[in-house]
Formats: sequence, C-alpha cells, structure tokens
Amino acid sequence: METQAMQTPPETLTAVILAGGQGRRMGGCNKGWVEYHGRPLIEHAIERLQPQAAQLAISSNTDIDRYRALGFPCLCDRHPDYRGPLAGIAAAFAAFPGQNLLCAPVDAPHCPRDLGERLQQAVDREHAPAAVAHDGERLQPLFALLRPTLAQALLDDLERGSLAAGRWFRDMGAIPVDFSDQPQAFANINTPDDLGRD
Repeated sequence: METQAMQTPPETLTAVILAGGQGRRMGGCNKGWVEYHGRPLIEHAIERLQPQAAQLAISSNTDIDRYRALGFPCLCDRHPDYRGPLAGIAAAFAAFPGQNLLCAPVDAPHCPRDLGERLQQAVDREHAPAAVAHDGERLQPLFALLRPTLAQALLDDLERGSLAAGRWFRDMGAIPVDFSDQPQAFANINTPDDLGRD
C-alpha cells in the first residue's frame, strides 16, 4: 500500500519527467501522448510527480511545443543524437543548477506517490550522491534522485557517448531503495497490449 507523500516538498527538489524515449514498440511515437485509461501518459506522470517536488519539468526532444502548452518547462538534450534518458537528466541539471533532481519515466502511470520522500530520506541518511528505486527483484534506474554534485560527471560521461543508466548509477555510488511494497508501481507501458493493463 502506498504511503502518503510528503506534505511540503523541499525547495531544492525538482521533478523531471523523462519523456524523450523513441517509443519503438509503440510505433515510434512519443509515449507521453499515448492514452492510458482515458488520459495521456504525461497527465498521469504530472499527477504523480508534481506534488512531490517544488517544481516540475519535462525532458523531451519531440512534441516540445505541445509539452510546453501544459505549463511546464520542456528541456531538450544538448546532443543532436539520441544518448538516452541520462542526457535528459543532464539537461535538467543545466536548467536547474544546484537542485536535487527527482526523475521518473513518462510511461509508468503508477509511479509511487512517495518516490521523492523515500529516495530523499535515503540520500540524506547515507550521505549518498544518488538513490535509485529497487522493486524487490531489480533496480529501476530511471526512478531516481540525484544530487547536483553529479552534474559535471554526468556531462563528462555523456560527451563520450550514450550511457547505460543502471551501470552509471552504480559507478557513481547510488544506493538502492527498497520499494518491494509497491512492485506494480514500476510497470511500464511499452506496447499497445500494455494499455489494457490496470
């Protein structure tokens, strides 16, 4: 069962919805606009993440004006070639210097409502540079909280090419945080068949 999210998000926390995926298994569309239970996935993501942070931004390289029309900053990668979701996180560090970043993908409509609270508590408790959700079976590296101390290392690593998120977080000393009480919260909408899932 989900616990209640923090009542007052810290002013130093910015939520970033990672909506820059190529959506190959969805026919190459931007998955943020795929409808799930009558609403676009981006609306589900905003509903889940906005209460958890002082401000919210959307990371995407396509449908930029459409995302901006929702009333949030839309951040583009600095590299013209696709370098993965960590490039979107790097863009958020550049747009919000000094902020902790709470990240989640746009295609997970049941993202934990207490994601930020639990990751922030773990980072503070362990004095870690980042924390990543673990669903009880595997790491979920796109559900993460990063301190701004990682900004330059991420930028430097991206200059050498695309990065595997899980490996990069491990290399940076991110700590896993147990979310095995909410295993379904990390289910992604990857294919048209997933749209009928509760």
